[in-house]
Amino acid sequence: MIREPDWHFYRTLLAVLEHGSLSAAARELGLTQPTVGRHIDALEEAIGSQLFVRSPNGLLPTDAAVELKPYAQTLAATSAALLRTASGHRERVAGTVRISASEVIGVEVLPRLLVPLMAAHPDLNIELSASDAIEDLLNPEADIAVRMAVPVQQQLIGRHIGEIPLGFHAHRRYLEEHGMPQEIADLSRHRLVGFDRQTAYIRTMLARFPLPDGLAFTFKSDNPLGQISAIRAGLGIGICQTGLAARDPDLLPVLPELFRIPLDTWVVMHEGIKTARRYRVTFDALVDGLTNYVKETARKRPG
Repeated sequence: MIREPDWHFYRTLLAVLEHGSLSAAARELGLTQPTVGRHIDALEEAIGSQLFVRSPNGLLPTDAAVELKPYAQTLAATSAALLRTASGHRERVAGTVRISASEVIGVEVLPRLLVPLMAAHPDLNIELSASDAIEDLLNPEADIAVRMAVPVQQQLIGRHIGEIPLGFHAHRRYLEEHGMPQEIADLSRHRLVGFDRQTAYIRTMLARFPLPDGLAFTFKSDNPLGQISAIRAGLGIGICQTGLAARDPDLLPVLPELFRIPLDTWVVMHEGIKTARRYRVTFDALVDGLTNYVKETARKRPG
């Protein structure tokens, strides 16, 4: 044996023995399937023996795996006893959690979702990075992120929230003065609120959801919050989240049947911190809060 294997490898071994496959063990442990596979590979390298062979019925344990099973069970029981002893300390939610989200989500949506979380856990500190730049959870630059893209890094775990729709909106006062557009071509006769320059985020969005041809912005801002503020002030027609507009009875949807951008939304974090209570509690609060936000949006502004 070259060096002593990580204790987590024996926990993974036990899960694969009990469930008969890497995927089932991954679900049980809350890990990704590649991570479970790496644990088994590392344990095999450390002990110098093959632990499983593939068969039509799944993974079959070798004699080496069967011999290790009672020791792995002993380690699991000892670990559980240790955690029970430490549970009094572990139940307290304290410390700092850094959350990364887009500017609009971070400023307009998350604060009200965090109110009950921080009221329930007064020793919890939240750092919010509101930026359209995607921060790296593997460095880590942030602990938990709200992203508008499927997480692709294997070490990340995520929960799919659903689609947050964007569409054209305008203040009631502007529409009373200039009229409600009836088709996309009518937008060329209106004041439009939009971006000043194409950032990497905007270029990505335009590639996925191109704007109708021939649109020219009369009011421009390179800050999405500045655009929302302009729409609320009645400067013109612009794009904002349907859920945000639904909070203000004076913000009305424009051409909702003809133009809609669905932002597929995820809450993600590194699998290595998921057992720390402050991260788990915060992660769950964001998932629950954003899920309700999506449901409320769909209920108030169908389609």
